[in-house]
Amino acid sequence: MSRNGLSLGRAHVALLALFIGVGSLAPLIGVGSLSGQSEDGPPVYRVQVTGTIEMGLAPYVGRALREALEAGAAAVVLDLDTPGGRVDAAWEIIDAVRDAGLPVYAYVNRRALSAGAMIALSAEALYMRPGSTIGAATPITGEGHKASEKMVSAMRSEFRALAEERGFDPRIAEAMVDEEIEVEGVVPAGKLLTLTTDEALELGVATAEVEDYAALLAAVGLSGADTIDPRPNWAEQIVRFLTNPMVAPLLLSLGFLGLLIEIRTPTFGLAGTVGLVSLGAFFGPRLIVNLAGIEELLLLGAGVVLILAEVFVIPGFGVAGVLGTLAVLGAAYMSMLGRFPTTADLVGTAGLISLSILLVAVLAYALFRHLPHSRGLAGIFLRSETSRETGYLSAPEREELVGRIGVAATDLRPSGMAIVDDERLDVVTEGPWIEEGTRIEVIHAESYRHVVREAPPEEAEELPASGEKAAATPAANGEAEDT
Repeated sequence: MSRNGLSLGRAHVALLALFIGVGSLAPLIGVGSLSGQSEDGPPVYRVQVTGTIEMGLAPYVGRALREALEAGAAAVVLDLDTPGGRVDAAWEIIDAVRDAGLPVYAYVNRRALSAGAMIALSAEALYMRPGSTIGAATPITGEGHKASEKMVSAMRSEFRALAEERGFDPRIAEAMVDEEIEVEGVVPAGKLLTLTTDEALELGVATAEVEDYAALLAAVGLSGADTIDPRPNWAEQIVRFLTNPMVAPLLLSLGFLGLLIEIRTPTFGLAGTVGLVSLGAFFGPRLIVNLAGIEELLLLGAGVVLILAEVFVIPGFGVAGVLGTLAVLGAAYMSMLGRFPTTADLVGTAGLISLSILLVAVLAYALFRHLPHSRGLAGIFLRSETSRETGYLSAPEREELVGRIGVAATDLRPSGMAIVDDERLDVVTEGPWIEEGTRIEVIHAESYRHVVREAPPEEAEELPASGEKAAATPAANGEAEDT
């Protein structure tokens, strides 16, 4: 590889590190949110907890609570309208609410179900809009089935602890999680508990019914206070998008396809850059939202090192490339499980990884079908010759090149370009690096892979350099004149 190519490769890696670093710090910046204090008194922060609760939501809620504390806000209102979502994301939000350092009120604005009910119960006081519902918190798998007893037990304990903090019957909270819990006069065994606004008030789950947000402020003694609505900043929106289960297989597919192409080519270029950036976009947001930890990071680093060794040091695709690919796949698998994976999570994540592998295979097949005569990147996958004896070949054999003398057009460290018989070839050395301008000898020409070594001095003197024509001898000239 040339010095310029090596510098470009380092630049790509540096840009990737910068991309991940900026993504890691950006959620702390708070772009687009308002802060301050009105002349009439401290403001109230209203934090929207709407839609599906996923890992990208937790950094936004945590940042909003920190901003409210720094701005000297009088209180924070969690405006809830959610069908639920990830339990581990809800736990992170609950921890942030408990550590907020200022009053946090929950406002059930239509519904707070499943993980949303747990967040609502963690607030200092719970207010509900007329016609709203809360409950139905049984943890379920991706297929819609009830989670394992271990997970149900953990959720039951969490709800019981929240009920004890709030001062109402813990069995009511447990009945929201487990349909086997019977509460006399409230819910029979076999039915999951979901409460309306009136029922929640009667059982002491809700503090009061309020018509709207203004009525809630009046109920907590903050009538007329200015309201600040922090919105997710650009980084948090990107994190929520990149952690979406529908986006993950695409990022993994692009990452592995780019690295596969890079492994099979002698220099570092666009394919490798796309692959590294795609993997950075996959793992970076997961590091931010704590889906990936030190174990996944170490496994990913080991995989990338092995793959880079395969690209820059070891010719061909061998043990290092296979182990590197498996390490990156393992890191991706672990980072998608979350903190409390169920059997269904293990199976579902394996399915997503398999989908990524399938997408890579489909893309390779598409190159084979639609670019049958192309060279370059497509040539990695395309087959130009077939026979019973040789099977599929990605490029024709070049046995005529073996033994030929050429010149290294770039530094070969260990791969780069050489000129042999006026033809520029991608080559790789058999061992020691070779400087630009050195005469080289082709010792192997197997399909697309041309292995060279420095030409011995005696051969360099006997044979002309590539592209030079041997000078005609006087005898030859004489024969030509006679003819």
